[in-house]
Amino acid sequence: MTVSLGSASGHLVAIGGAEDRTSELDILKRVFALAPTDNQEVAVIATASGIPKQILPDYEAAFTRLGASRVHSLDIQDRQQAAHADTVQRIEQSGVIFFTGGDQLRLTNVFGGTPILQAVRERLAAGAVVAGTSAGAAAMPGTMIYNGAAADALRKGAVNMTFGLGLVEGLIIDSHFLERGRFTRLMEVGASNPEHLGVGIGEDAGVIIHPHGILEAIGSGHVILIDSHELASSNIAELSMGEPVAVEHMILHALVSGHGFDLKARRYLVTDELRAALANAQ
Repeated sequence: MTVSLGSASGHLVAIGGAEDRTSELDILKRVFALAPTDNQEVAVIATASGIPKQILPDYEAAFTRLGASRVHSLDIQDRQQAAHADTVQRIEQSGVIFFTGGDQLRLTNVFGGTPILQAVRERLAAGAVVAGTSAGAAAMPGTMIYNGAAADALRKGAVNMTFGLGLVEGLIIDSHFLERGRFTRLMEVGASNPEHLGVGIGEDAGVIIHPHGILEAIGSGHVILIDSHELASSNIAELSMGEPVAVEHMILHALVSGHGFDLKARRYLVTDELRAALANAQ
């Protein structure tokens, strides 16, 4: 499967969680810098969170510090609220749309098939930046992880997957990746879905997915890519549920800020190569 943002001209930013919201704001600064030059409004969607009243003021303060002309704090809790015309209008007028962390199943359950999700897709297609942290990042692809123990997930059926928000195709995103030892989760996914590129994002790290298919690592942490498209063999199809999975020739990359990956060519980009790729795409 080709990794694709469809017809989008905007950027996706997936963050692994625990990003700095009060000090230097390095990752949020990169998010805000990607907004269209004529639109400095930000919509922060806290639907995934169980504590929206605690986290929304942090993001409102952070984006205000960065120069947002207006911050819309959206505590959308159900599908009826996701269809309100006033709420949809706030999405439609924003240059940055940000999904907080929490539970990614709440995002897909509340937003699936609603005017809000359609508005987010249209804004991305029109050039806005759509960002998400933790659950907000994991829910971005067409297929998402929503459960699975980290300790021993390289067993058939150990990772639960379902449809995501459909903002990008061909990727599976996992957050808090190194801190929670989630390598085997993406390995199990890669064994059963070799066309998909696994993107494991550490805390205070993120990826910018540029509309022309270049992935750029940002932040102070690591981004781990697990590439299974040249998988030589696996026993997963023959196993019973819960049995251990074998894989041959699964490729792993560890990216740091300033490094990247060409999603179409499946090629690692060191700093100079990333700069050249981004310059050539302009």
